[in-house]
Amino acid sequence: MVTLVVATTTDPASIGPAAALLAMPCWQPGPSFQGIRSFVNGEVRLLEHDNSIVKEDHLDKRWEEFTSEGVDEIIFLSKHKAVSNRPALTLHPIGTCLCSTEEYWGRKDAANVIALLVWEGLGLGGGTSVGNWSSKKDKEKVLLGIGGGHYVPRHMDIILKDGVWVGHLLSGYSLPMEDPTHSKVEINAQAIGGTWREAIKVSFEATKAAFPGGDILAHLDQK
Repeated sequence: MVTLVVATTTDPASIGPAAALLAMPCWQPGPSFQGIRSFVNGEVRLLEHDNSIVKEDHLDKRWEEFTSEGVDEIIFLSKHKAVSNRPALTLHPIGTCLCSTEEYWGRKDAANVIALLVWEGLGLGGGTSVGNWSSKKDKEKVLLGIGGGHYVPRHMDIILKDGVWVGHLLSGYSLPMEDPTHSKVEINAQAIGGTWREAIKVSFEATKAAFPGGDILAHLDQK
């Protein structure tokens, strides 16, 4: 099984960290397919393309069909823009990102930090990779966070305090609900419309599949 690291030349916040990562030792040219270039280092494959990061769908399946290599995870090198435009290199619940404006996305010092995180996190320097689930971690606690704001701070408090694994984190806006009535009479959960029920179910099943044998805990933030 291999890990795909995906970058696009159309985004300086993507290709910058990719270039910094490729400047590190032991990378070799890999096969090209469908206009996508690849580079190989151990069990990691860096894919470089020239399209928008959101327009290249099913890269794992396409890579598996082309190379017969199974893919266990994909890391997308991209960005997240804050409304404030404040220059920042932040740790986001769903990833570490270069946050600010285009003026800062090309900064080499920030790109080097991202590249180093990927390098050490995947164990490319010969060290132990970080965050790999295995049968030895059977029954360890995995958090499924439900509700809360965009940055889900209450869920993150639990994660940092108790050192649990992070499953899916569903902000409140990703759980659309439809009030069946404006009555003040108590409403049964089965009467509430919307796709919230499906979102929670799918996220639970995906978390369970990603952490086989783990003890899945749901944490609810009503705000």
